[in-house]
Amino acid sequence: MRADDRALVDRFADALAAERGAARNTLLAYRSDLAAAAKVMGDLGGAGTDEIGRLAEAWADLSAATLARRSAALRRFYGFLVDEGLRADDPSAALPRPRTVRPLPRILERHEVDAMFAEAEARAASDEPLRLRNLALLELLYGSGLRATELVSLPAAALARPEPFLILAGKGGKERLVPISDRARAAVARWRAVMPKGSAWLFPGGTKHISRVRLFQLVRAMAADAGIAPDRVSPHVLRHAFATHLLAGGADLRVLQALLGHADIATTQIYTHVDASRLVELVNRVHPLARGALAKPHRPA
Repeated sequence: MRADDRALVDRFADALAAERGAARNTLLAYRSDLAAAAKVMGDLGGAGTDEIGRLAEAWADLSAATLARRSAALRRFYGFLVDEGLRADDPSAALPRPRTVRPLPRILERHEVDAMFAEAEARAASDEPLRLRNLALLELLYGSGLRATELVSLPAAALARPEPFLILAGKGGKERLVPISDRARAAVARWRAVMPKGSAWLFPGGTKHISRVRLFQLVRAMAADAGIAPDRVSPHVLRHAFATHLLAGGADLRVLQALLGHADIATTQIYTHVDASRLVELVNRVHPLARGALAKPHRPA
């Protein structure tokens, strides 16, 4: 990327962080997408419609989701340049606009989650430290719906106090209250008793905390131990399972939104499509026309 373009991207990222509270991973994603565009166009900040038009061909093999994300990053970038008076026109109309259908999240069935817990608990019965750690990780992922980054970066003092909740700064630094179950607290207490002393992190790894990649590997290994295909399971799949099973149990969608830390209820609504059977049962059970005499067709005398 040219030096002047790099300076523009730096200003753009600083604005996102300061004005919108964008998280570090979000900023890294924007930088990566803009760098990919600059590689094709050459002049990122001054690109016109002809240069931007080359992106559709250069990115023809990308998935629809990736193409949509990169185009969205460029639209926001050029909108920023116009707002700041750094260029007079917005060439975003020339960006490729793929039609995307948001995929339903992968989830696990209740019996599969039960199998993972049964195996993790059986292994933790040995009191071997790493097996106790794995059980604590699993309890917090599925029991509280934590994001991978939130989980691995928990400080050593997390859950040391008796409050049955955590206050977390999620995406964009937005705080949310996360309830912690008694069994998750008990699993963390068992791990805390044997974890390395002097660590600043609840789940230390090397010089810092365990990485998201390492968490991914551990979760897949726990799935394999329980006889579940590892490629079906990830930390995010367990978060999806947390949400779907709560909704199936009768949780309110707005409550679920708060628990997951979603800024937009539309993001949470994806779980209503996943759990369609529960919604059908709900209508049949509580709708006035589905109960008693009201369910009978009305025939005029």
